Amino acid sequence: MWTVATYVLKQRFKGNKRYPLVLMLEPLFRCNLACAGCGKVQYPPHILKKQLTPEECFSAVEECGAPMVSIPGGEPLLHPQIVEIVNGLIARKKYIYLCTNALELKRRLPEFTPSKYLTFSVHLDGQREHHDFSVCREGGYDLAVEGIKDAVKRGFRVTTNATFFDGADPNSVRGFFDEVMDMGVEGIVLSPGYSYEKAPDQHRFLGRARVRRLFRAILSNRKKSWKFNMSPLFLEFLMGDRKYECTPWGSPAYNIFGWQRPCYLLQDGYADTFKELLETTKWEEYGVASGNPKCANCMVSCGYEPSAVIDGFGSLKGFWSMVKGSFSRYPDRHALNLLNEPMPHGPSSLVQITHLDRALEETRA
Repeated sequence: MWTVATYVLKQRFKGNKRYPLVLMLEPLFRCNLACAGCGKVQYPPHILKKQLTPEECFSAVEECGAPMVSIPGGEPLLHPQIVEIVNGLIARKKYIYLCTNALELKRRLPEFTPSKYLTFSVHLDGQREHHDFSVCREGGYDLAVEGIKDAVKRGFRVTTNATFFDGADPNSVRGFFDEVMDMGVEGIVLSPGYSYEKAPDQHRFLGRARVRRLFRAILSNRKKSWKFNMSPLFLEFLMGDRKYECTPWGSPAYNIFGWQRPCYLLQDGYADTFKELLETTKWEEYGVASGNPKCANCMVSCGYEPSAVIDGFGSLKGFWSMVKGSFSRYPDRHALNLLNEPMPHGPSSLVQITHLDRALEETRA
């Protein structure tokens, strides 16, 4: 938090309006899962065989300058040089979130050394049955939990990363939070799923109104034992209590094709350098306010959490709101009623919401 706070203040002092907070460093696309809601593993075999070299990774990190590096995929633990990449980033004092489905985690843990700069972010999409259904792999939950417990035992920093889709049961999700905290992880990261065009199952993505309804039910009246490794302001955004515009340059993505425009989720071309990405991308064409249909339902963390972080560290008012949010349990009697009502879902889950105030009213109705 201190590193991010001082970084944001330095950027504001320099007068920079667009700057990265987290580099999404994607060293490969191949994976040992084929999740129904993922569009990352649909590339042809010759693309799935490619991967970034450690030198390419280090160059991108230095060029970008962000204090934090998230390593998604694909499955990063399938990269034969992932340990070299991680150690090189630790040497550069970058805070690393290595995102993994943990199927290979227990086997590869002895190759890594615990560090305050390294966190394993294990992908868990809920309780056992829901997670296994989400990742299309029976037994995936048990393997992931086994890896988490071994990593915690060995002294590694561990968080979980959950993506929720249409049909998620808020009561089950709240029970999942209890299970995760019992595993000894530092915190939970969560986000609604993004509607990848290449994803094989297009009926599971949430529209914005349903996102707010689901997360209000999940995150209100929360337990003191739950810890979230996220900005509390972003969680309030998911609940419908805050309005943010997307900050796609806050989480720039670099992969085997170069710097991806405009963000980790959309592929509207690539830039050769980070400077070119910032200066030549038509940022006004993205986000809900732009009217871009690809952005209409997006409330994903890589686009909106940077907005929340900048808000939290960008003014005294924002900082005070962030502090209050860190300790609030968010009592809400109406949200308790949502837990006892069936969550509406169906084949037509993507609903374009063009007026945010109306969307909030629909959520609370």
